[in-house]
Amino acid sequence: MDVAYVCEWEKRPKSNHCPSIPLVCAWSCRNLVAFTTDLKNEEEKDLTHMIHIIDTEHPWDIYSINSGHNEVITCLEWDQSGSRLLSADADGQIKCWGMAEHLVNGWESSLGSAVEGDPIVALSWLHNGVKLALHVEKSGSSNFGEKFSRVKFSPSLTLFGGKPMEGWMAVTVSGLVSVSLLKPNGTLLTASESLCRLRGRVALADIAFTGGGNIVVAATDGSSSSPVQFYKVCVGVVNEKCRIDTELLPSLFMRCTTDPARKDKYPAVTHLKFLTRENSEQVLLCASSQLGSIVECWSLRKEGLPVNNIFQHRSPVVGEKQPMILKWRILSATSDLDRVSAVALPKLPISISNTDLKVASDTKFCPGLGLALAFHDGSIHIVHRLSLQTMAVFYGSSASSQRGPDEPALKRQRPAGTAGHFKALQLSWTSLALVGIDNHGKLHMLRVSPSMGHTLDMNTSLRHLLFLLEYCMVTGYDWWDILLHVQPSMVHNLVDKLHEEYMRQNQALQQVLSTRIVAMKASLCKLSSATVARACDYHAKLLLIAISSTLKSLLRPHVLNTPDKSPGDRLAEICVKNTDTDIDKVMINLKTEEFVLDASTLQSLQQLIQWVGDLVLYLLASLPNQGSLVRPGFGFLRDGPSLGMLREMMVVIRIWGLLKPGCLPIYTATSDNQDSMSLLFRLLTKLWLCSRDENHPSEPDDSLIDECCLLPSQLLVPNMDWLPVNDGVVSKLQNKQPLRLQFGKPYSLPGLGSGAPVEIFSRTPGSQRMDNLRCLHLGVCPTEDSKACTRCGCVTMLRSPNKTTALKQWEQRWIKNCLCGGLWRRIPTTVS
Repeated sequence: MDVAYVCEWEKRPKSNHCPSIPLVCAWSCRNLVAFTTDLKNEEEKDLTHMIHIIDTEHPWDIYSINSGHNEVITCLEWDQSGSRLLSADADGQIKCWGMAEHLVNGWESSLGSAVEGDPIVALSWLHNGVKLALHVEKSGSSNFGEKFSRVKFSPSLTLFGGKPMEGWMAVTVSGLVSVSLLKPNGTLLTASESLCRLRGRVALADIAFTGGGNIVVAATDGSSSSPVQFYKVCVGVVNEKCRIDTELLPSLFMRCTTDPARKDKYPAVTHLKFLTRENSEQVLLCASSQLGSIVECWSLRKEGLPVNNIFQHRSPVVGEKQPMILKWRILSATSDLDRVSAVALPKLPISISNTDLKVASDTKFCPGLGLALAFHDGSIHIVHRLSLQTMAVFYGSSASSQRGPDEPALKRQRPAGTAGHFKALQLSWTSLALVGIDNHGKLHMLRVSPSMGHTLDMNTSLRHLLFLLEYCMVTGYDWWDILLHVQPSMVHNLVDKLHEEYMRQNQALQQVLSTRIVAMKASLCKLSSATVARACDYHAKLLLIAISSTLKSLLRPHVLNTPDKSPGDRLAEICVKNTDTDIDKVMINLKTEEFVLDASTLQSLQQLIQWVGDLVLYLLASLPNQGSLVRPGFGFLRDGPSLGMLREMMVVIRIWGLLKPGCLPIYTATSDNQDSMSLLFRLLTKLWLCSRDENHPSEPDDSLIDECCLLPSQLLVPNMDWLPVNDGVVSKLQNKQPLRLQFGKPYSLPGLGSGAPVEIFSRTPGSQRMDNLRCLHLGVCPTEDSKACTRCGCVTMLRSPNKTTALKQWEQRWIKNCLCGGLWRRIPTTVS
């Protein structure tokens, strides 16, 4: 475990950020982290309760919301899509935050509910019924369906037709359960009910879900001598009203209070958590005093009731079948520990059957099995979630980090209050990163190694990372935290293995994941200076796939009762069958009336068409010097499907050019009477024929290479605008030195290829900026507001300059996510 980066507030004289008490933090599956601080105001002596949201790749670009909560914020919860956030406070107010204009640095609250004046102690979104299990023992299997199986799990509440209903549920201090349901028309249904007939104070609570669609609430009044109570809650909708039923489940007393040696040692229960949201049968408890803590893990078991002999003869039924009862049994407990200040539980839904646990311990695969405990001396221990044995230790950033694991903590000598300790901890969705916020409001991002520090051979550690990358590919979660562990030397193998695994899946799944795997390869290739050029190829490929599907979708069948193939499919089929190098002979086989579009639509597509034309020219002109792997474009020269796609595009563009010559790509040719399109199509077809058969690619022959050598003298080869330089943090974290960052100050350090800058990436200060999605030039100092992708750095304008429907449709595709699936963030207009 080591620090990746630390982000702190700049010191301000008048008003300053101080961590709120209690401090809460939440991590979404899109790798957004939300946490709270209080803003102190000297003159007015009041506190503003702030919520801050960062994306882990650009932690300095913090978005701070003045939450409008009057009391301290007690809970933050992300929903399962990772794009909406709930916040609840000590006044009973609950607010739901969503992205404004789909930007990660713009948030607004549209909905909310309230339980007036009743502080909220637990909060959760209702379950949507989606649950996967990761099977570590099947990690060598070729089928994704076996590695990540879908578990039968019912949503908490369903609409008509079994669609899960959205909503949230909260537990308050006075023992109320409040449920708010989001109806499809956008209105809220809210109801509340007491947990049991005798309402008592609830100091701590947690919410979990059962496979049958019920909700289980665990609650305690904060004293370790009182029982920890469990309740089953069922939510339903009857006659447009929300109805809540609650019933009691077996309760438990903590072991440390019944143990005579420790009877009054730990008076308060400080943490109460179900081990996972979907497992209501295992619970983690922590009881503390001023000086120390003890942690216990309990499990709900079915046990037989012994029956007296007298009854066994009377009733034959009882004798055969012993009556069963549910009982809480302690699984494990720690010895006396330092005082625990925060707990983080794993979110990775790893299967904990005996075989899976055995394989995990044999291969040292630990993500999802460890939970993190933070102590008051600033250290963090990761312990096994069932046996509570220590798996890894982080000693904090203080000077005592040199001591061995067995020496006692030297914390008694320091005056209390000066040392930093973590007030809130959260593990990422793959459990490979841990974020902690300390009592000074600093944010620490820690790497958690997948083998918890055991040295593994390269093959096994690659397999671990590959397994988690596949999990992110199947679920659609963000994989930033896995990139933290990828060393430049691993990149090549990881990309190849990922491609192998992907090719083993069935055709339908390959289609679903086709763009996601390209985006994943691109983000991996950026981590090593040897493969950066390949990252450019992958991004160009994403754009090519998108443009190709958009242009094909504009083709309309001429008569309505057409055969079952769409014009786009027929075009692809004819282009594959007809290997003619003359573009006009390929065109003859197509029905031209399917290609008729009005002139303004065609004219508006000119930028996208120009990009395709430029790409073809650039690739063919770079064929003679294909030996240099450094240049982008090399990946396309052997990629049959992509070259085939470019061929189809050239045919479509050629036909459209007959309708509206203005939409053709513009080439600067040396002679006036040269037909540039048919020349390029002829060379492209020859190149495509070389790599058409993926299993037996042939080398391009000399005559083709000679013709390509002549291209720069016939046409002006364009300067392709490859990807913008990546300004994120992940590629700068590889030398294991922690970065020191400040909130609100963009960070610039010599990046990855600083030793030998590749000429295609170095930007001169006066160079044009590109809108990478609309393929437009924005000028040297763009005046329009732009947004950039958090993952790949692709830049595009926020407001659309276009009026035609065809381009509006193109822009609408990228309104929520970038080509690569990353989220958008607004970037300032004048980029220095």
